[in-house]
Amino acid sequence: MVRKPGGRRSERSQASAEEVELTDRLVHINRVAKVVKGGRRFSFAALVVVGDGRGRVGYGTGKAREVPEAVRKATEHAKQSLIRVPLRDGRTLHHDIEGHYGAGRVILRSAPAGTGVIAGGPMRAVFETMGVQDVVAKSVGTSNAYNMVKATFKALQNSVSPRAVANRRGKKVSDIVARRSDQAPGERPRP
Repeated sequence: MVRKPGGRRSERSQASAEEVELTDRLVHINRVAKVVKGGRRFSFAALVVVGDGRGRVGYGTGKAREVPEAVRKATEHAKQSLIRVPLRDGRTLHHDIEGHYGAGRVILRSAPAGTGVIAGGPMRAVFETMGVQDVVAKSVGTSNAYNMVKATFKALQNSVSPRAVANRRGKKVSDIVARRSDQAPGERPRP
């Protein structure tokens, strides 16, 4: 039997190679009790963030009677919900963004080289798995890990690169990015 090149086997190997480079971080684990006639039945809910360190990131949730099974389910769910976020110089965001989900509101700001990741727990996990090295983030409203992660993802989905903006406006990238060098250090961009 002769196999055609590019058949199912190569698709599987590409998918497995893609999964190998993904890193996952357990953000939050929640123990849930269900009261039944004989006492309490415990189950666990896990929140996991997965990323490739080069701008792709996703999150997932999973519930099971055992912690490892809940984490496995959450990781699988996270791998299916990956999004790509454009990064400037592969280290920070292109512009400041706000996002909200429920009572959670997050403010994400691009930062100069050497700043590091200044963000609280759940947001830090998102940035580290995504590969962002310099960012300043603030969570306002809620400390619920689920809502903070969802608000962060809402904000990241609104992130656009200068190239995409230039294509949409029919201009050159240099016309849009040139403003960064015109402004003084620490000065906010002009509208």
